[in-house]
Amino acid sequence: MSAGVLLRAARLSGTVVDLLVADGRVSATGPDLAAPAGVEIVDLEGRTVLPGLWDNHVHFDQWALARQRLDLGSARSAADAVELVGGRLRHDPPAPGAPLVGAGFRDALWPDDPHRDLLDPVSATVPVVLISADLHCCWVNSAAAHRYGVAGHPTGVIRESDWHPIMDQLGELPGAVLDRYAAEAATAAAARGVVGIVDYEWPWQLDTWRSRFAAGFQRLRVVASVWPSHLDEPIGRGLRTGDPIPGTGGLLTMGPLKVISDGSLNTRTAYCHDPYPGLESSAHPCGMLLVPPAELVPLLRRATAAGLDCAVHAIGDRASTLALDAYAATGARGRVEHAQLLSPADLGRFAELGLVASVQPEHAVDDRDVADHYWAGRTHRSFAYRSLLDAGARLVLGSDAPVAPLDPWVTLAAAVHRSADGRPSWHPEQEIPLDVALAASVGPSGPVGVGRPADLVITDLDPAAVAPDRLRAMPVAGTLLAGRWTHRAGL
Repeated sequence: MSAGVLLRAARLSGTVVDLLVADGRVSATGPDLAAPAGVEIVDLEGRTVLPGLWDNHVHFDQWALARQRLDLGSARSAADAVELVGGRLRHDPPAPGAPLVGAGFRDALWPDDPHRDLLDPVSATVPVVLISADLHCCWVNSAAAHRYGVAGHPTGVIRESDWHPIMDQLGELPGAVLDRYAAEAATAAAARGVVGIVDYEWPWQLDTWRSRFAAGFQRLRVVASVWPSHLDEPIGRGLRTGDPIPGTGGLLTMGPLKVISDGSLNTRTAYCHDPYPGLESSAHPCGMLLVPPAELVPLLRRATAAGLDCAVHAIGDRASTLALDAYAATGARGRVEHAQLLSPADLGRFAELGLVASVQPEHAVDDRDVADHYWAGRTHRSFAYRSLLDAGARLVLGSDAPVAPLDPWVTLAAAVHRSADGRPSWHPEQEIPLDVALAASVGPSGPVGVGRPADLVITDLDPAAVAPDRLRAMPVAGTLLAGRWTHRAGL
């Protein structure tokens, strides 16, 4: 057992006290605590101490990979994206035979349509795969279309489940390489005060994470979900949601069943009651229902019988209604992930059914213009965090990384002020108070207190005393996970 650390002059809930951490827990708080023999003493000089922060919705390996890929977030047209691809191929091409992979494009409001014919002139025989910011489609050139078996596709823009096999192949890197990327991403997360994540990586990462912990990974707590294709595995092993995995020091636990019931807003596949403007004559004018009730209800029922919570992705208002109906029909426990557009009658059902609304506030900032266009007349009930809160729902916050950065301060800033570009807040009536947002970003360890795990974040500034726009760049001086430093800067 470690001797621990004594944090002197810590600002905790507005009061300056000392905190003693020993054996992974907060063992004492109060003024002028005596320092036990061998304990490390760190003077915080009035810095703020908060519970360590969680990201409640992450696709972690996709985030780790996105950090290595060509960033397309700045593209405002297909032509812009093509120029970025051409520049990378000229100045930093991939190794011979390897694809160029880009990530983060948002084409919903582009003046031109992505098409493989636009990519071919700048890429020649190099396979190019560009992944949308929402992870719900990819855009490929002809070389990539041939490599990944979609040569007959009319446009090269592959949507929803049709692109999943390509995503799987792109992730087939040597294990040591992907583990290194994951370690780098975890270090960066710890530097922002993150102590835990709920990982929704496809299809089931529990064994991958167990191997990483066995190899010495200790930066984060990880809750590992499972997708329907692999549901037999945790059931066969007798794993229930919340079970700690042996050999990981309690840092890895079994998570929920993850089901993606519909698409997304930017890809115009979120399943809605009303058609998308301009798509009325398309094959899916109201979006795509990927898992209909006849499949969703049995899945939830089976998971619940096995002791697994559920996490149902539902973005469109029709998909959210059907997800809530499935929870009501089965008595399943868990979350609705995203809940971006809600019918007024569904707001109160979260509390009635004991469900969590797992939301990603930065999406409201990123998607405001897309929502104004495609959900015109309905945006008062989109990203409706305050309405959910007022209806008694429990909120938890996350990023959906790589869709938004794995940075809880970006998430918190968007929750309390729905703008990041100098424009007025978008639907400010749906902002939530900072204390609520912070509580929704804390994991199962709860608030800082004697006897609780010493999962802590130390900030140079008091979040309650700064303007909302300054939250995004909140300086983090230190992060402790179970009493161990995972990040330390200037202390």
